Amino acid sequence: MDAILLQILNGLDKGAAYALIALGLTLIFGTLGVVNFAHGALFMLGAFCAVTVGKLVNYQVVTLDPTRTTPWGTPVEIRTPIVQEWFGDFGAFMVEYSVPLSILFAIPIMLLIGVIMERGLIQFFYKRPHADQILVTFGLAIVIQEIIKAQFGANPIPQAAPDLVAGSADIGVLLGFDPGTVVYPYWRIIYLLFSALLIGCVFAFLQFTTYGMVVRAGMADRETVGLLGINIQQRFTVVFGLAAVVAGLAGVMYTPILPPDYHMGMDFLVLSFVVVVVGGMGSLPGAVAAGLLLGVLQSFASMNEVKNILPGIDQIIIYLVAVVILLVRPRGLMGRKGVMES
Repeated sequence: MDAILLQILNGLDKGAAYALIALGLTLIFGTLGVVNFAHGALFMLGAFCAVTVGKLVNYQVVTLDPTRTTPWGTPVEIRTPIVQEWFGDFGAFMVEYSVPLSILFAIPIMLLIGVIMERGLIQFFYKRPHADQILVTFGLAIVIQEIIKAQFGANPIPQAAPDLVAGSADIGVLLGFDPGTVVYPYWRIIYLLFSALLIGCVFAFLQFTTYGMVVRAGMADRETVGLLGINIQQRFTVVFGLAAVVAGLAGVMYTPILPPDYHMGMDFLVLSFVVVVVGGMGSLPGAVAAGLLLGVLQSFASMNEVKNILPGIDQIIIYLVAVVILLVRPRGLMGRKGVMES
């Protein structure tokens, strides 16, 4: 039972990342009808927002301590983060909690990037075939990827979680297991809770706000909403920006789990697109449910006991499940009738 519980937690952890990226992909497809293959790049850009903030707050100033000398007789150099030099204890707090604080930096940056992407490129492909949309957004993703590689290098850049949550929680004790049986990192628990909060905020925005209700109406019948005098295109642009924010925040909070590198967006994009198709094109609940489900299945497939019987199954399990589901139900788990069906 303890091994099963750990695999479920690991699966929900990765599945939450899939679900957040797939949620943005589905939101864009449902509102604009655009298959956005650059969405994984937005996840990566969010991660590098955290890297940028980490570099800024850890920029160090060097002072000399004349009371202490090196073996060569020169004063000892003392390196202090510049924000700590300027702001004292608050600066030390900024250094320690640079990843969570990156959220404040990432929100306006990702919103701006999303709006620029939609207004500058995506809007010209609304009425073009999906193949054209895939090609142009995939090309954009490669351009963004190479820019990041040129600026930050090709190697992963680790980001540390705050010391307060750097350890692990003994979850097993809470569930009646022996102490030390089920131990899980605090930051992964925080990521799960953060993902649930972010997903809940997106659904609450769409379900309970007037703005969100108009967006949902536009997803169902864009022409009718436009005839009512509502600038639905403007609202869809905002929705594209919000989808970029969701992907970016998912990337920010994932950095202590997976050190960011320039191709992490592509790694998550392909799997997240499979999640979208399995959940049902245009179905937001389907994207979330499929993301969590496929994440858990991938986690169980990665167990040594399973891989000993079926070598390499962890690499293909998501695609196998997708094939089976789409053969039985072409619209996906929660897709609208007629979508992806003949």
